[in-house]
Order: sequence, then C-alpha cells, then structure tokens
Amino acid sequence: MTLFTHIINGDIPSFKVAESEHCYAFLDINPLMKGHTLVVPKLREPEADYIFDLDDDLLANLMVFAKRVAAGIKKATGCKRVGVAVLGMEVNHVHIHLVPMNSERDMSFTNPKLQLHTEEMAEIANSIAQAIDPV
Repeated sequence: MTLFTHIINGDIPSFKVAESEHCYAFLDINPLMKGHTLVVPKLREPEADYIFDLDDDLLANLMVFAKRVAAGIKKATGCKRVGVAVLGMEVNHVHIHLVPMNSERDMSFTNPKLQLHTEEMAEIANSIAQAIDPV
C-alpha cells in the first residue's frame, strides 16, 4: 500500500481539499507555493504509479476532478494561473501537482519548499475547499 493510499484511507492525516468517489485532493506538505495541492486517484491493488497506465475512465475522472480543484485554488489564492505537473517519481502512486502561479518561476521544483505551520495549512485547505464549486 502506498503512502497516498494510507492518506486516502485516513491512516495518515492530510489537509484534505476535496474528495469524490474516485479521487482525493490534499495539500502538499512540502509546497512550492501556498495552495500547492496533490490530486490522486483512489486505486485498488495494484496501485498505478504512471498516469498513462490508468484506464481511460479513471484518467478522465481524475482530470475533470483536478480541473474543479484548480478552479478552487485559483479563486482561493488569487493567483494568475494554476500550473499542472505530473512527475510521479517521488511516490509510487499516480498524482497531479496543482501549483498556484503568478510567474513561471513559481512552478520550478528546484525552488526551496515552503515551511508552513499546521494552522496555516488547515486555513489554506479550508479556503480552497470552500472555493470549489459543488458538482
């Protein structure tokens, strides 16, 4: 079972932003920017670690869900855009990074990561969750 599956199952705490039947979104604990969110599919064994190994329906669900979350991030943070990255090398579970951006430099994974307090992470997660339009 991957780290992200433990997070989805509630075995490991997270700053949840949104959840659907097939997907889960939570704040990255090592964010590039305030509001940096990870979007993951809820997977059964075996867990896919490469986005293009997902079946077409789950991939479509994941992308539409990520679009809704990105709209909430944009609204909550006031950023110009929300960048999207699929790296998938750091955790063996498909995941999409949604990063609030005001310039392309904001999306560089070589930038130092922010160190945010628990209370601030909870406030950010709550503000994004409230900004996401219901289905």
